[in-house]
Amino acid sequence: MSLESYNYFLPQELIAQAGAEPRDSSRLMVVHRDTGTIEHRVFRDISEYLRPGDVLVLNQSKVIPARLYAHKRTGARIEVLLVRELTPPPSAPPLQAEGGGGVYWEVLLRHAHKTHPGTELIFTDGLIATVEGVEEDGTRVLRFSENVWEHLERLGETPLPPYIYASVDPERYQTVYAKTPGSVAAPTAGLHFTPELLDRIRAMGVDICYVTLHVGPGTFKPVKDDPDKHQMHAEPYEIGPETAETINRAKAEGRRVIAVGTTVVRTLESAVTSAEGGVGVRAGAAQTQLFIRPGFTFGLVDVLITNFHLPKSTLLMLVSAFAGYELTMHAYTTAVEESYRFYSLGDAMLIV
Repeated sequence: MSLESYNYFLPQELIAQAGAEPRDSSRLMVVHRDTGTIEHRVFRDISEYLRPGDVLVLNQSKVIPARLYAHKRTGARIEVLLVRELTPPPSAPPLQAEGGGGVYWEVLLRHAHKTHPGTELIFTDGLIATVEGVEEDGTRVLRFSENVWEHLERLGETPLPPYIYASVDPERYQTVYAKTPGSVAAPTAGLHFTPELLDRIRAMGVDICYVTLHVGPGTFKPVKDDPDKHQMHAEPYEIGPETAETINRAKAEGRRVIAVGTTVVRTLESAVTSAEGGVGVRAGAAQTQLFIRPGFTFGLVDVLITNFHLPKSTLLMLVSAFAGYELTMHAYTTAVEESYRFYSLGDAMLIV
């Protein structure tokens, strides 16, 4: 399908600039794949669509204050966005190669004219970074003088998507169950859950388990022309043994796996394995560049909770693969007509 097939008109005023309060008071569109019907509910009603024995899978990655500011020796100001921590190269000094965590990072630089290998970037508290290399996709590799993790709370800001202009409390851009630092953007489908709602779901007999996928800036990268030529940015993920066991038992017993967000979908579907009695998921850590679009065969995910995504985005293509293209675009047209709130801080969709 052409890229234009995933375009739709969205009035600017429907782009949410703040999250609903309380979190679970956001609106919920329920899309039924079997009948094509659509319901309009409130997110806290989601428990009505869950069953005892379901497995609800959440991404526990935590957004880090990944936006930093520095200047070059010339005085030029540079904006630095941390993408992901890198393993020190074999050529690194012994102190950095052995336990010197937080020193090497892949980053995006803004106002980076003439920022070549060897260029030094100086931060306000004395931290210094040296450009080690420039990658084909425009990212840089920086070597910091110290462990960056120890400086983030002082130097960093929470990066917000470019379509959010209002100031946002950093805690409101975290899920209530965020645990493992590493994302530069929130796994936004999880922003609607409150501790009380999760307790109620758990009390119903729903198993709740967690994976980690650290969201990179590629989540905002638009598809520019032919989707067939689009390259997904690699993102690290981890599935623990207990989570894998819970999911595999559920699949073997014919129970549903419910993914909270596209990051959970990509994590699980990247780790599908054939198991005795059917498909399962592999425990372990890896990276994924999985690009899900119509034609993809889902092995694990039975139900999807997600937000409303940008036109022409890989996320909209993933939803189209799961719900079907025609039904997805009909749902988006309906959402605009019904004034749903879109994007990261907006309303939610449940696809059953």
